Amino acid sequence: MNLQKPYIIALLALLCCALWGSAFPCIKIGYEWFDIQGAGSQILFAGWRFFLAGVMTFLFFSIKEKKPLTVQKRNIPAVIGQGFQQTTVQYFFFYLGLANTTATKGSVISAANVFFSVIIAHFIVKGEKITLKKAIGCIIGFAGVVAVNLTPEGFGSSFTLAGEGCVLLCAVAYGASNVTTKIISKRERPEAITAYQLMIGGSILIIIGYAAGGSMGAFTVKSALLLFYMSLLSMVAFTIWATLLKYNSVGKVTPYGFAVPVFGTALSAVFLGEAVFTWNNLVGLALVSVGILWVNVEFRACLNCKN
Repeated sequence: MNLQKPYIIALLALLCCALWGSAFPCIKIGYEWFDIQGAGSQILFAGWRFFLAGVMTFLFFSIKEKKPLTVQKRNIPAVIGQGFQQTTVQYFFFYLGLANTTATKGSVISAANVFFSVIIAHFIVKGEKITLKKAIGCIIGFAGVVAVNLTPEGFGSSFTLAGEGCVLLCAVAYGASNVTTKIISKRERPEAITAYQLMIGGSILIIIGYAAGGSMGAFTVKSALLLFYMSLLSMVAFTIWATLLKYNSVGKVTPYGFAVPVFGTALSAVFLGEAVFTWNNLVGLALVSVGILWVNVEFRACLNCKN
């Protein structure tokens, strides 16, 4: 399979986005089914999900290759750092924030990670400079984040640090992790990065969760299946995403992130019954999606000019 063909990139990236989009209602449902109460329990829930996802990734590829999945010694510090940034930091803020806002708003705000990726890549990755069109796309996208938080009472009444603020910090961490994944994947296999960064980052979240007094309610068949699905989607999506970033530039992969809030919003309406069709949700979703696509148009135009 040629992972640099546009239609392959599109299909695989959209699959990742659909899986990530489904995580928004799943987390909300998980809070109810596992009787998650308080920040410590929220972080613990996240930790077990991602640790199990890492274990599943490790076992799958170890069995496939008939030998333990390993990383090169020289890459261990980078993989540990990736686990802390991409899993611990990102999902620490994400799970706390999503507990204090709707899944619909969370999916739109978290999509801002694409714009943070563009900005951070400008300073770190050679050949990923911000152009006028990319800047316009970022402005449009951030306008969507503002729009989804607007109410008749004003911006402040809808935006809280404990809710939307934490999701926005998650988007910053996620944007940075897209860039660092691209850098690390040049030196290490994507499946190895995925397995170890999930286990490392998840372990830290588990420690933090227990230290903060967190606990999870009794497991039932349906709650166990939900946790299994959430871990599986992380394994599949992170592995595919890291593989795409290995063979393509950040700007060619991350723009498909526009589909995450689309899937997240639609699935939140179906499974949670959230009021999706409000003016601020629809305007915010439209602006974020247009902003991401605008950045993608700039990238393709740039490619055509170079060729």
